[in-house]
Amino acid sequence: MSDTFRNSRAGGRSRQSSAADRIMAVQNARNKGTGARRGGSGRRRGRGRGRGRGQGPDMAKIVLIAIGVVIFLICVAVGLQSCARSGKQDAGSETSTEETTTEPETEIEAEITVNGIQIHGLTKSEAMEKVLADMGWKMKVTFGDSTEELPNLMEANVDAVIEEALAKKESGDYTVQTDDLDDAVQVEVKALAAKWDVEPKNGSIASYDKSTGKFTFAGAQTGKKIDQEKLASDITAAMKAGEYDKTITATANEVQPEITEAQARDNFKKIGTYTTTTTTNKDRNENIRLACAAINGTILQPGEEFSFNKMTGNRTTEKGYKPAGAYSNGVVVQEPGGGVCQVSSTLYNAVVFAGLKTTERHAHTYEPSYVTPGEDAMVSYDGYAGPDLRFVNNGKTAIGIKASISGQTLTVSIYGNPILEDGVTVSMHSEKIKELDAPAPTYVEDPTLQPGTEVVAKAATPGSRWQTNLITKKNGQVVSDVLLHNSTYKGKAATIKRNTSGTVAATETPSTESAAAPSESAGESTAAETTAAETTAAPTTAAPTTAAPSAGSNYGPGYTPETTAAPAETNQAPSDMGLIAPNGQ
Repeated sequence: MSDTFRNSRAGGRSRQSSAADRIMAVQNARNKGTGARRGGSGRRRGRGRGRGRGQGPDMAKIVLIAIGVVIFLICVAVGLQSCARSGKQDAGSETSTEETTTEPETEIEAEITVNGIQIHGLTKSEAMEKVLADMGWKMKVTFGDSTEELPNLMEANVDAVIEEALAKKESGDYTVQTDDLDDAVQVEVKALAAKWDVEPKNGSIASYDKSTGKFTFAGAQTGKKIDQEKLASDITAAMKAGEYDKTITATANEVQPEITEAQARDNFKKIGTYTTTTTTNKDRNENIRLACAAINGTILQPGEEFSFNKMTGNRTTEKGYKPAGAYSNGVVVQEPGGGVCQVSSTLYNAVVFAGLKTTERHAHTYEPSYVTPGEDAMVSYDGYAGPDLRFVNNGKTAIGIKASISGQTLTVSIYGNPILEDGVTVSMHSEKIKELDAPAPTYVEDPTLQPGTEVVAKAATPGSRWQTNLITKKNGQVVSDVLLHNSTYKGKAATIKRNTSGTVAATETPSTESAAAPSESAGESTAAETTAAETTAAPTTAAPTTAAPSAGSNYGPGYTPETTAAPAETNQAPSDMGLIAPNGQ
């Protein structure tokens, strides 16, 4: 509370006390007068006494109220005065802050000119604006029908000169230099070249006629390359001459293609091919036919990437794909598109032998039978995000793909100009490097067996790990043998029948089993499978045309009929069912 306010209150209390004393004195005097007149009539005394008592308290209340109002007004006045004083102090503080944070630009005091332009008395920003306006920068570069405006390459140097003048504070004429603008000029020239350069195009195949089964050719195209050295020189010369509004014409040199159409035709050939044998299952073969049709005639330009899933799309019944046996989480299921993994695996081998660069490849869950383990390529559609087979055309000309199935023979070939050098071939060599334990057996209760008897209905298949090397030969001699990839395959659990009930169930017509149980192939042919020991030898030529390993050559995936006797354990590749997900196998 301010001193003024305290004094005001003290003064108010003093005045209040004095007024009260005067009121009491008046009241006492009246009381005395009333007492002196007591000898009068009772009626008169009564009226006098009544008036004295009624008038005294009323006057006191009025006076007290008046005093309170005065005190209140004094407090309000003091409070308003204090607030006004505080507001002035705050406003003064804000003004002071603004004045310290916002400093006006310093004017150039010296008699200074830049490129002959007087900037005395101007701020730096005003000087920049004046000098740049005098330059009148409108430099352009044209090429053919295209025109591009160049940004003011002198602006940074103008800024540096004015900074120098401000620092020296000496009168004089300053000149904006262009000697150190080479880097800035090169940046603009390279950007223009990237926009206007035209790469030459080699002669190569351009389309595929499905009615004739032939590729058609397109002529070579000459390219254009901007003469960057000359363009940079012209821009620099214009700046040095002060020709800031000049329009410069860029020139280009022709670039001839490496391969003409005639050369492309002469060198066009089958550069990679592979053949596998399918099954007699009509639905599975129909799926293979549809997948072949989807990739047949595909043309891949140099640098372009092929995706099996993108070329075939989702393998659905709407597209004609049939349900066929497939593995889903280790269980045989019927899925549309079962069998297309044989197409992707056959294509993968052709790609490797052609010398193309593989960018994505996955092994199956279980060992395949139609190709050597380690040389398969599993695919599964999941919105294009599933396991895929991808490769890039790393050649200089376009390549084409042909894929077809005839009977049980599936062939995929790559056509184009050779990617590998003359006399060079590549092949894969795969060998098993580790055998993995099979899963725990599955027991099936068979009350017809003698108690305690166990019969192997289906033998276990161990898992395996395979190492695949890429072998490069020059004129028949190995020049490179390097690791390509490793593949791991799961084993399959044995199925064992047993009777744990302690009794033998009676049979009405006992008979000896003479037919095999339904095949695990989930819809494939019921003919018994003829198996053979798997081979680890890779194809020996860059363009093999022989069938896949013999385990799948007769019947393909899916033929392991169950019998009451356990088959002898071998290291043969199990029949292939393919996938960990639908749309593959």
